[in-house]
Formats: sequence, C-alpha cells, structure tokens
Amino acid sequence: MEYLVGSAVVAVVVGVPSIVLWRVMRGRRELGTSPAERATFETLHTASLAGPPLRAGLTADGAERASRHLRALLGSAAVAITDRERLLVYDGAGDHHAGQAFEHAAATLEDGRTQVLTIECELLECPIRQVVVVPLTTDDRVVGALAAYGQSASAGLVRAAQEVAGWVDSQLELAELDRSRTLLMEAEVRALRAQISPHFIYNSLTTIASFVRTDPERARELLLEFADFTRYSFRRHGEFTTLAEELRSIDRYLILERARFGDQLQVTLRIAPEVLPVAVPFLCLQPLVENAVRHGLESKNGVGRITIIAEDAGAECRISVEDDGLGMDPDRLRRILAGEIASSGGVGLANVDERLRQVYGDEYGLVVETATGAGTKVNVRLPKYHPGVSAR
Repeated sequence: MEYLVGSAVVAVVVGVPSIVLWRVMRGRRELGTSPAERATFETLHTASLAGPPLRAGLTADGAERASRHLRALLGSAAVAITDRERLLVYDGAGDHHAGQAFEHAAATLEDGRTQVLTIECELLECPIRQVVVVPLTTDDRVVGALAAYGQSASAGLVRAAQEVAGWVDSQLELAELDRSRTLLMEAEVRALRAQISPHFIYNSLTTIASFVRTDPERARELLLEFADFTRYSFRRHGEFTTLAEELRSIDRYLILERARFGDQLQVTLRIAPEVLPVAVPFLCLQPLVENAVRHGLESKNGVGRITIIAEDAGAECRISVEDDGLGMDPDRLRRILAGEIASSGGVGLANVDERLRQVYGDEYGLVVETATGAGTKVNVRLPKYHPGVSAR
C-alpha cells in the first residue's frame, strides 16, 4: 500500500503473498509433428480435462467426471477412486469388480503405502488381473486412494499410477486453498459487518426516532432505507456483487447519514455508466465511505465534503473516495494497517486492502493519500474482468 504525503512516497505491503497459476495452451501445429511431441500434447490436454472436476475437492461428482481422463493418462483397463469412507467411482472394464474396489484400497488407506494386488476372477475374458493402489494425500494426510486395474501390474504402471496420484494430490491441495481462501474472505466480511453495524445501527435508529413525531413520513422513508441497507449488508450469499449494487448500498448509507448531519455533510458522486456492471468484492467500498464519515467528518467543525468517483480506464475501473476531514498522520496510518496499533477505521481499510490483494494480486491494493489536517483520499483500481470473479 502507498501513502502519498507531499512529494514523498512510503510503500507498505499489507496482506499475504499472491499465488499465480499460469497455464499456456498451445495448438497441435505449434508442438510439431513428431510422435513424442504429439504424445506430449495429448498428455497435457488430457490432464487439463481432468483438472477442473478435481478442483472442487475429492467428491463423487468430481471423481466421476475426472475418472475417464485419469484412465487415459494411465493407459489402464479401469480406474477406481475412493475417499476414506467409500468408493467414489469405478470406471472402465470389469465393472463386476467395482463392489470389491474399496476393499482393494483398504490397506493403502490404512498405512498410506502403494499396494499391488492380484485379482481373482473366473471370467477368462476379463482384462482385470492385477491392481495398483496408491494413496491420495493433502497436507500429508491420506484422504483417499487411486487404483489402476489391468492385466499385469508392470513397473511402468506402478510408476504411472504414483505420478498421476501426485498430480491429483496437487489438484486437491489447490481445492483446499480455494476453500481456505473462501472461508477467509467470509470471515473478513463478517469482521467488517461486526465493525460497521453497531455504530451505524445505533446512530441510524436514533436519527429515525427523532423524526417520528416531527416528520412521520420522513421517519418512514428513512426506516425503509435502513431496512434495505441492512438487508444488503447482512446478505448470506456471494463473495462478489456489482459496482452498481455496492454504490446503491452506499447511497442508502449516505441518505441516513445526511439525515443525521443535515447540511454539514455534502456528497458528490461522479460515476461512469460503463463501470456499473463491473463485479467487485462484496463490501469493498462501503467501509471506505463509512471511514470517511466517521473519522474524517464527525469531529470536524463546519461542512464536510465527500467525493466518490468511479471512472472507466480501459481494462480497469478506477475508484476514489475522498474527504476533506481531519486526515491522519501517515506514520500512524501505516502502523494501523500493519497491525502495530489498534483503530476501528484502520481495521476497515486493512480488511478491504487484504481482500483486494487476495482476489486480484498485490498490484491492486489500496493507495491512501493523507496528512494531518489535509483530509484523506483512498484510491482503488479494479480489473473489469478477472478469472473467478463474477457477481451472482
């Protein structure tokens, strides 16, 4: 995060390192025409088809959709995938052995070792005579097993099964990372709700109560705005929303705050229509506006002004929230965002900054311009389109 004070720039990184996954897809012609190059392409293409179903974790649906591609990678007559409790899928020839597949995996699930077993079968035409069972692990825990069935358990099949299982492990670990990221983001949003709500709810209800006798219609309108605002803030689904929805919630918040401050709070909005459909992390802007009101204007004498700008910048959307309030010492702000000292406003900014970096990468953190007595401006850059980001 950068804090701009006069002509000096202080750079501080807040958040966790980003993990970037880079996949390059090439066409058949670019790989050449030799058998080795064609085999390489076919292997990579098959792996790319098996990967996405496994990114949801070790589930029956994911195992079923990935199994035929894993069988192609192994070149085996059949494959079976289990978790620690049951058979998830048996795919290929000799499906009359499916009922025994979990039993075949039992020893591997118990000790985490690769097993080679001989299969007894009375059907002469059955291609299943041996099976290689290898463990599937995440975080050094055995979570399931992959079994490759065929006429014989050659050294090549054993090695292939171990390599494919290692690749499956990497997909399952990525699924765990995705789950952890989702849980972390949900926890951070809950932290924001806990931080924002008590202060705002108390002030809003006090303001509405003051109008009940003198202006009942105004009290009714404010109560409806309050209901819509809290309904949005406490919704239970979706990591992302549209910029239009986030700004609509901010407008409700400012209506309630203007009812409290009257003419002392002046708000200017300049929003480019082109950026309204852009998907943004839920509650990524509202804390910035609340921070501007609470820590920029509440203690200021006279009129306070807030300016919110959202601009179209090609592949990006650029947003700023600026107030002409009291501002803050840049070093104090840096320490707050680094977690060295406590402050409710800093927590809100740090929370938003960390979530933006987690979703888009470190280059998309907040940029804060502030100085004591000079107000505060928070700048946000968001890509219009980003993998995995969509408002549902």
